[in-house]
Order: sequence, then structure tokens, then C-alpha cells
Amino acid sequence: MSTTLRLIAAILLPLQWISIRLLDIHLSPQWEAFAAGLSIFGAAFLLSWAAEVAQADIPQALALAFLALVAVLPEYAVDIYFAWSAGKDPAYIAYATANMTGANRLLIGLGWASVVATFWLKTRHRQVVLDRSRSIELLHLALATIYSFMIPLKGTLSWLDSIILLAIFVSYMISASKAQIVEPELDGGVGELLMQLRPNLRRSATVAIFVYAGLGIFLAAEPFAEGLLATGRAFAIEEFLLVQWLAPLASELPEFIIAIVFASRGNPGASMGTLVSSKVNQWTLLIGMLPLAYNLSAGHLGAMHLDARQIEEIFLTAAQSLFAVAVLSNLSFSLVEAGLMFVLFASQLLFTDPVSRHLYAIAYLLLAAMWLVVSRSNRQGLAGLLTARWTGKGTASSHQE
Repeated sequence: MSTTLRLIAAILLPLQWISIRLLDIHLSPQWEAFAAGLSIFGAAFLLSWAAEVAQADIPQALALAFLALVAVLPEYAVDIYFAWSAGKDPAYIAYATANMTGANRLLIGLGWASVVATFWLKTRHRQVVLDRSRSIELLHLALATIYSFMIPLKGTLSWLDSIILLAIFVSYMISASKAQIVEPELDGGVGELLMQLRPNLRRSATVAIFVYAGLGIFLAAEPFAEGLLATGRAFAIEEFLLVQWLAPLASELPEFIIAIVFASRGNPGASMGTLVSSKVNQWTLLIGMLPLAYNLSAGHLGAMHLDARQIEEIFLTAAQSLFAVAVLSNLSFSLVEAGLMFVLFASQLLFTDPVSRHLYAIAYLLLAAMWLVVSRSNRQGLAGLLTARWTGKGTASSHQE
């Protein structure tokens, strides 16, 4: 398919869903999920091309951060809806935490691992080595992860959590905006086509693509998730599990597609940069917004009180995040590490009892300690995160081994 046809196809896929919404056409749950899914699929490719071109005008870290932020709009829309509803009906708190924890664990357990697997299938390289500029994301992910253990200890999500997590997010965005501008490496596709435009026209086209793709994702996310839920309920599957896994799978699809596209082009650094940035967004801005939506809906300041299962799920998610930080602290991610990350994630889907959740959390914590104690490069890398933050050191390009 020619470059022009690919661009047209990617534009038409969100357009068909936007038209369905504007015309108020009602479809069956299965067809609604299919049509909305096509919109998300097309918008994801538009976002990947726009992010490529945006790197010519703004720092790569900021371009990837903005891409990640737009790509997780579906997750924000669904989860904030649950938090808003919880302000009227506390039963919805469980759905808000289910969606949030599922999205975060899915992103690391499936998304990060898929980047290394895709790059290995493409090049047979068994390791992805990241540029030092990725320390921006890892530092803020480490800070958010350390603080996240306070949430299960308190048993609540409150406005104080919002202040701290949103402060970490703001610090991340400011740091990303100061990173070095890198000329993008284009592969002769849509990105290069856009780069041929005059600078002002190119920038306008890039912004328009971001807005259009974001609109397509935003309008399609909830119907896609609801269509999947309606289909799943026919099989009498527990609603908590549906909200935790099926809905995030729908909303995380753009990020996974973008990451796989970058990795298949031989650019796993951009893939991991996008997914790590998405993790930072979800672990700071998303969680921080939940108490705000809850309090606005309730009409007064108050904490979202978590039950035993929600506390266990957040603890398990925080433990997985800590292991992920430990693995990436030396700015490399091997095929073996990716395989272990995926196996731990996939196997826990089979064991949903409280004891298993605690055992998996403990396993993640022990593995994190092992990676930092046994590996000198990981220990040095973790210390280097702070050094990179305060000295601003880093190189301009990522490389692979």
C-alpha cells in the first residue's frame, strides 16, 4: 500500500466512528466494539506519525510524553467516569481501582515485553539499550512508585495523593520540555511525506493530526470497552475482572500499536520511551485525577476508601512497578527480562485469590531487590537516575545491542 493510501486509510478509520456518533446511529454491542476498535486502530497510526514529525520541532522526550498523554486519553475517560460515579455511589470505587490497576499492570507485563519481542523478531538482537535521556521518565516513575506504596498502607485515595502525584507529573513534563531536540529518523513513509511540507504548514498538520486522532480515540474508548463488557457478560465473567482487564485492553491498544510500529522499524528506544512515558502518566496524572473527580462529584472533600481487594490490587501493581524500575535502572531491557515480566503478568491472571495476590507482590519485591543487589550495573544505574536528573547529562540517540 502506498504512503498516500496508508494515510487516507488511517484518516478514514476514525472518521467512520466519528460519523456514527454524530449521526447517533445505534449498533449492536459487537458491531459497536468493532467500529470503535477500528477508530482506535487508525488513530494510533496517526499518532505514531505525528510523534515522529513532532520531534523535529520539540524535544523527543516531550514529543513522546505528549504522544503517551494523548494515547492514554481512553484510559482517563473510562477511569475518571468510574471515579465520578463513585462520588454518587461508592460501589464504583472498586471499578475505578480495577481499571487503574489493570491498565498499569497490562502496560508493563504485556506492553514492555512486546517491544523487546518485536525487536528480537525483527533484528535478532536480544537486548534493547536505552539512551540516557530516558532517565527523565525512569526517575519520575521511581518517585511515583515509591510513593504509591503509601496508598495501600493508608487504605484510601485522597486529595493529598492528588497533590503529590500531580506534582511529580508536572516535574516530569517540565524536565521533558528541557530535553535536547533530535532530528527524527524517518523511513520514507508518512512521516517523511509530512516533513516535506513547509515548517509552518508541517507544524499545523502535526497539531491537527494529534487533535483529530485524540478525538477519534476519546469518542471510541468507552463504546469499545462497553461493547467488550456486554459481550463478556454473556459468559458470566466477574465484572471486576472485566473492568480490570478487558476495558484497559481496549484503551491501551493505541499505545501497544504505536510501540510495536516503532520497534518493527528498528527504533525500540522510541517504543520503550512511549510506554515508559505512558506508565509515568498513568501512575501520576491518572491516579492523581481520581480523588479530584470523586470529590467534585460528591460535592465535598473526602477520601476514597478502599476495601481489602482494592488494597491488594494496588499493592501488587506498585510491586510490579518497582521491579520494572529495577530492571530498567541500567537503561537496558533483555529478552530474558521481558520474558520473565510477561510470565509473571500472564500467570497471575489464572490466580485471583488474595493469597496469590500477596505472593505475586512479594515475588516482585524480592526480584527487585535481587536485580539491584546482584547486578552492579543496575545499582549504578539507579544512582545514575538522580545524577542524570540534576546534571542533565545524556546522549542524543538510543542504540541497541
